[in-house]
Amino acid sequence: MKIIDIIQLLILAGLWGGSFLFLRIAAPIIGPIWLIEIRVLLAGLVLLLFTIYFQLLGEIRRNIIPIMVIGCIGTAIPFVLFAFASQFLPSGFNSILNATSPLFGTVVASIWLKEKLTINRIVGLIIGFAGVVIIVGWKNFVITQSFVYSVSGAFLAAFLYAVAAPYAKKHLSEVSALAIATGNLLSAAIILLPLMPFTVPTQLPTTTVIFAVIVLSLFSTACSYILYFRLLNSVGATKSLTVTYLIPVFAMIWGKIFLQEEITQSMIFGCSLILLGTAIINDLFTGLFNKKLDEN
Repeated sequence: MKIIDIIQLLILAGLWGGSFLFLRIAAPIIGPIWLIEIRVLLAGLVLLLFTIYFQLLGEIRRNIIPIMVIGCIGTAIPFVLFAFASQFLPSGFNSILNATSPLFGTVVASIWLKEKLTINRIVGLIIGFAGVVIIVGWKNFVITQSFVYSVSGAFLAAFLYAVAAPYAKKHLSEVSALAIATGNLLSAAIILLPLMPFTVPTQLPTTTVIFAVIVLSLFSTACSYILYFRLLNSVGATKSLTVTYLIPVFAMIWGKIFLQEEITQSMIFGCSLILLGTAIINDLFTGLFNKKLDEN
């Protein structure tokens, strides 16, 4: 990765880490469907202005089918699932479940893209999922039906991210990041629109909730999606998904600072195993070892 890619990756991790904080604040008040509909519609409309200005609407029209597919499996469904989970899970914990995306991505790539499942990747998968088991099974949470549904939904969302990334790389690699982000978000808004009459919020949002939704839409969605698709086109699907390794760190920090959420030893230990597993999957240690040999 180039320095500019690493900087963009860190900014993206900070923005997406903050999204779990805003979901935690807003989802219990206005519900997952309305929250995500407002999030993607507002972000999509803002980006649409820039898309029109740069005359990129033609790119969206020519690639409308793959863009709508990404809008469904890469945005609408996983966004709603994480918003649902945020009603019952701390933001840091929720983001750690999101960090399983690269692990799912390895399996998806081996089956769909026929990438070889090496010993390193198998070991990384085992270590990474051990971290997930520790986080989910060794904790201070009461096992309730809502907890089980939330964790299951978060895992499904992470899996869908893992499917969407290689699909976007394969079908949209020649399309500008702005066009993909705009079409993706507006497609998600259209997909969720029919569900809104059945999920009307029962209480009015506070000023804090309104602020959280606006920041979530403009910064953690509009800006971050441009960064994500730029990274996807420049460094590929596997390396782009590594942003999810860094998200739990930012999410736990934001949750601790603004919501006084507890950071448990099991969360830290489990997160460390996930990071170790995904680093092994991406041959990070092999690359460092080879570089050391070359220097010698």
